[in-house]
Parts: sequence; C-alpha cells; structure tokens
Amino acid sequence: MAARPLIVAIDGPAGAGKSTVSKILARRLNFALVDTGAIYRCVALAARDQKIPFDDDDRLGALLDTLIISFKVEGENNHVFLGARDVSDPIRSPEISLAASQVSSRPVVRAGLLELQRRLALAAKTGAILEGRDIGTVVFPDADLKFFLHADPTIRARRRYEELFQKGNEKTLAAVLKEQTHRDKEDTEREAAPLKAADDAVLIDSSSMPLSEVVSQLEQTVRAALAKHA
Repeated sequence: MAARPLIVAIDGPAGAGKSTVSKILARRLNFALVDTGAIYRCVALAARDQKIPFDDDDRLGALLDTLIISFKVEGENNHVFLGARDVSDPIRSPEISLAASQVSSRPVVRAGLLELQRRLALAAKTGAILEGRDIGTVVFPDADLKFFLHADPTIRARRRYEELFQKGNEKTLAAVLKEQTHRDKEDTEREAAPLKAADDAVLIDSSSMPLSEVVSQLEQTVRAALAKHA
C-alpha cells in the first residue's frame, strides 16, 4: 500500500496571507494545492446562479451532488474550475466572499464537501497543502503539519483593499474592513467547524513579516518533515 502523501494544513482568517503563501509554497515544493475556501466559494456561486437561498439545506445538499470542482496550477495562478468553467475571478468578488461564509456555516454543506477535500489531498503524489479555516481541526486533524496564519484586522483589510483596487473595484477601505469584521464574526461563531487554530498548530503573525519570510519559515519546516516522511 502506497504511503500517504505529506499533508500540510494552513488555516487562518481572510487577509492573513493563506492563499498567497500556500500557492508559493506548493510551487516551491511541487505539492498539490487544495484551496478549500475556493470550494465553498464555488458552492456559493452555483447557489446564487441557480437562485438557491443560502439557508435552504435541502436544495444546497442536492446542489452538491451536481458540482464538479477542480484545480489547475498554471504559472503563478491556481485556476479553479466549476465543471469546465474557469471561475477563478468570479468566486473572489466581495459578494461571493460573504455568500461563501453563509453557505459554509451550513452543516449539510460542510459534511458534503469533506470527502471531496480529503480525496483531492490524498491523490497527491508527494504532498498536499490545504488552506482554509478548519483544515487542522476538522478536514485533516491528523495533518502532518499545521499552521495558523493571522494578522492585525486593519492590516488584513488593507491587503484586501489593495487587491480589490488592482482589479478595478472602488470599494473604500472602511467598507472592506466592515465586511471583513462581519465575516470574521460569522466564521468564528458558527456552530459547524468554526474558525480557530488547532491546539497543535504553529501560530504565525504575518502583520509585519515580509511574504518571503513567512514562506521561508514554512518551507524549512515542511522540508524537514518531508525528509523524515520519506
């Protein structure tokens, strides 16, 4: 029986740097990258397009059976596909960000996607990086390595504001911070798999750390674990 690939869990709130760090780390290590947040965003996008209320558990449960979600890394980008459609940009809109927080609070959605997330990671040849909000606590509580990235709320909002500005979105920093505060509250207070650091996770405050330093710290730890894993 083949050995299980090395599983790396990276959790944290929006704007802490999870996506960027995970993408760079996966590329440097040649690991598979599973963006679990993108999976929930796909559900939110599909529910919106099909006019399914985000609290309609019966219709959301039925929707999950019809979704085919996959990832494809090309250069610097981790493309997200819903069926044959590249939804990498649509799922990152502020509207879908808030919608994703709503659908992810539904136990039927979290239970329905749990197996998909695990299957995508375990299909990796050498290792897999999963980034989200409950990887180390629910999806892979037995992950080989667990990291929890966090940062000052204002700094996180500033990062999101700059990202939206580069895409042509004129939303104010105050509006971005307000939406972020709302989502943080929903994510941490939901009954189903709330956002929190696993007891054995390594906590990393990225408020004032350069991106290169965060990546370097994680990479050294993962490579050491990979050597032992091999």
